[in-house]
Amino acid sequence: MADKKTLILGATPDASRYAYLAANRLVRSGHTIVNVGIKTGEVAGVPIEKPETIHTDIDTITLYVGPQHQKGLYDYIIGTKPKRIIFNPGTENSELRRLAHENGITTDYACTLVLLSIGQY
Repeated sequence: MADKKTLILGATPDASRYAYLAANRLVRSGHTIVNVGIKTGEVAGVPIEKPETIHTDIDTITLYVGPQHQKGLYDYIIGTKPKRIIFNPGTENSELRRLAHENGITTDYACTLVLLSIGQY
């Protein structure tokens, strides 16, 4: 499987959260990750950074931020120019999905953990 550099938006050091599980599973599956969130700490050996630095080499953004908190991140997300955005359960947002499509970004309403487990990531 090819490395798909993935930005985890909503990264957290809380081991009970899906973003934490996804970060560890992505690394174990051979993917490079960038953790971005409001929490401090690290996940899977990668520090969590604030959504300030635009990364321009991202294949996938996997969202773990609810739609009510996404609007302030639109410019950051679109500016990153990922190839795709995965809207994990509970993060679905038709406005952000439309913006992504207008900017040539593929979107999926899916679960990163499931995609990894079935080899479809």
